[in-house]
Amino acid sequence: MTSTPADNAARTTRFLALMDARRSELREELRHIFPATTSFVWEIGCGHGHFLAAYAHAHPGELCVGIDIVGERIGRAVRKRDRAKLTNLHFIQAEARLFLETLPGSTTFSRLFALFPDPWPKARHHKHRLMQPDFLQALTAKADENSRLYFRTDYVPYFEATQTLLHTHNSWTQVAEAWPFESETVFQSRAPSYRSLVARPTNPITQVFGR
Repeated sequence: MTSTPADNAARTTRFLALMDARRSELREELRHIFPATTSFVWEIGCGHGHFLAAYAHAHPGELCVGIDIVGERIGRAVRKRDRAKLTNLHFIQAEARLFLETLPGSTTFSRLFALFPDPWPKARHHKHRLMQPDFLQALTAKADENSRLYFRTDYVPYFEATQTLLHTHNSWTQVAEAWPFESETVFQSRAPSYRSLVARPTNPITQVFGR
């Protein structure tokens, strides 16, 4: 059946309404997690929570938040957190850009871990990769001079593309710093080899995001 302009418009309206509702729900959820002003450790694509649970256990004084778009993964991560009684750890089902947009205005991240994100190996799918110029630019709104981005992948072309991106980006740059914490993830255990990099903001800014 061929879609009509009216059908397309109706679908767009429904999608925008769903996004507005999800944005409101996420803001309310985050309001209960974050104090008025705080810094937190963030993992994008946390999966079942293995890495961040280990990190939170080792750093009880740091607020840790992991996000993933798959609800089943978040459910397992929450159960892992609850068994370990990690009160400084939270897992949220959310897409990275929406999460970033809805963070409270005074919140910044100290460490952001992107561990083995989907490499989207086909050229026509590269636009779906996490490491994009616009995403790095958006990160600066929630970064300060001490914020760090930690990226690890077993897909060499993705690693090289990210290095090139950081070399040319005006807001983030690669730095020669040690990896801060090791705890093997499921993907890492399956990878015959992997590469890691650390980046810092070159021009951190403070602005109210998502208000």
